[in-house]
Amino acid sequence: MTRNIFVREITKENWEEAFKISVHENQGSFVPTVAESLAYAYLKPWDEALDPYALYSNDVIIGTFYISYTPGSEHNYWIGGFQIDKKYQGKGYGKATLLKIVDFIKIIHPACKSISLTVEKENNQAIYLYEKVGFTSQKKANMYGELVFKLDLTD
Repeated sequence: MTRNIFVREITKENWEEAFKISVHENQGSFVPTVAESLAYAYLKPWDEALDPYALYSNDVIIGTFYISYTPGSEHNYWIGGFQIDKKYQGKGYGKATLLKIVDFIKIIHPACKSISLTVEKENNQAIYLYEKVGFTSQKKANMYGELVFKLDLTD
């Protein structure tokens, strides 16, 4: 099945649609809500910039994520809040959208040489997905106890 995956900024035109994205109840502790991600974009708690995006398959929103980063840096790019709506989980969108996110970061941030993300230790499905796409465990946790994974883009 061909997947026409697109990344679009979350704006005043699509934020209400983005708010409808939700994961299964047992996944809620693994990922921030879309509202929390948008609050992070406003507050920028970790880096100089934080940009929220929606993931679309054709014209249907299927997920969201954000990029937290230091503009112009080579290694401070983080994917956060990555989630696929529960209606679209288990249909192969996870890998396709994560690969699209990586390609998107390469295009809009050409200085980027590595991308990092964190994952809850108990989120085995996400760990499997990240490793399948090429992220490797850094064998350390952040201050919230989440495992840190990294994808080197220089290969």
